[in-house]
Amino acid sequence: MLLALRNFLLRPWRSVLLLLGFSLGVAVMIVLLSIGEALVVQASDERLIGGGDVTVLPQGIDVEVLKTGGLGGMFFSIDHARFINRQLLTAPRLATSVVAVAPQIEDKLLYLRVPDGRELAVVGLGEIPSRSRAVGALPSIAAGEWTDDDLDRRWRDPSDAELRHDIDHFHLPPADAQGDPSWAEWHYFNVLSTDRRRWAFISFIVGGEVPRGQWGGQVLVTLHEQGVPARRFSTTVPSSSVRLSTTRADLRIGESSVTVRPDGRYAVRAHAVEEGGDAVVDVDIVVSPAAGAYFPGAALTGGEVLSGYVVPALRAEASGRICVRGACASYIDAQAYHDHNWGVWRGVTWEWGAARAGEYTLLYGRVQPADSSVASQPLFAYLVDSLGFLAVLRPREIVYDDARSLRVNGAEIRVPSRALMVDVRGTDTLRVELTVDDATATDTRRPLVERGDAAAARQLVRPYFIQMKGTARLTGTIGGRVVRGEGTGFFETYR
Repeated sequence: MLLALRNFLLRPWRSVLLLLGFSLGVAVMIVLLSIGEALVVQASDERLIGGGDVTVLPQGIDVEVLKTGGLGGMFFSIDHARFINRQLLTAPRLATSVVAVAPQIEDKLLYLRVPDGRELAVVGLGEIPSRSRAVGALPSIAAGEWTDDDLDRRWRDPSDAELRHDIDHFHLPPADAQGDPSWAEWHYFNVLSTDRRRWAFISFIVGGEVPRGQWGGQVLVTLHEQGVPARRFSTTVPSSSVRLSTTRADLRIGESSVTVRPDGRYAVRAHAVEEGGDAVVDVDIVVSPAAGAYFPGAALTGGEVLSGYVVPALRAEASGRICVRGACASYIDAQAYHDHNWGVWRGVTWEWGAARAGEYTLLYGRVQPADSSVASQPLFAYLVDSLGFLAVLRPREIVYDDARSLRVNGAEIRVPSRALMVDVRGTDTLRVELTVDDATATDTRRPLVERGDAAAARQLVRPYFIQMKGTARLTGTIGGRVVRGEGTGFFETYR
């Protein structure tokens, strides 16, 4: 004490400065401890996190602003929340780490329209009782009981058929697309023979000024064989012969139909006449999607672009037969795929591919609007395995080697023989090499081409639609696990 006093008397200003610095350090420590205590209190607040140990929020949401009710915490939602719940949080991959998950909506601004036409602003909340109970966050019930109803069950644990209908139903054009003749929506299936030398593309297309105006349906079947020109079969019917549903995946176009069976399998029946001939094709197959191997959907809006896409059967098996003039090709547990598309396609092109590579199944793609030719968006690469969703990566570009050539309507065009995509995200890497075995080209300046278009003359800078069959080779590392696989797939681009 005496030493400190003498030092202060000898150098008072230096002592004061040191004392001030020490005081600031203590003050900062007190503030940090207070913040830490506040975070602990918030982490224990059931109203903030619903009683669990971890809260999942959209990227960019400030937890403190959310807590205090600021603008940054309003109007947010988690896109594809059910998919995240089923394929990430409660998936078998995390079974040893996640005990229970409780989806909740807190303080959601809604507008209630009353019978006299007024709109009232209300605040809504929602949760699934059994899941809130599992994380210890079920509110106290003063009287009666609060249990899951059928909608709760369907959200958390739908049957296979319910899941198909929920993500694979048809749509009516939104207000800004009604009356647009380029509107189209379709079911698409492909089936590959066991020897990999024969395959079929089957499309059920609805297009035009749906639902009031000039519109109709088309069934298009294209049969391919390695090294042999493709055979195209089609049938077009008026809107009076089309039956579609905005709540179910079932569709009927004339004599052809897609029906979801109670066990979630697709019964696909198609009847069409060969273009330029009189041969008839009859398709009668059942497509069985693999559990967990689906893409929940994505939609693009803005300007003249309106595009929706979902893959209910990214990995599937098909059994049945495809017959032409009584000669039938049988399929037993053949490799198959099914997707569903809708939107306005004027001036739109895309890159797309889906392949089965050993235990992995790959989906990649990108939609390119007419006005974005200068700045291309990255592709997405979506990967699943036997446990369901595995990863999403964003390769910047797909690099083609156009070493093949095709003749279309007298014109020779160059088409890919190989392609490469690479992406690195942190410790995750993926390299996809495509080798093309067979390719066909379609001139999009004709109406109702493959994969859907309700109007001719799409006015594309690259008017040739290229469909390819080949081999995909995957290598990389996902989550510290080596990824390696090879198998057959189908790919699309434009030239």
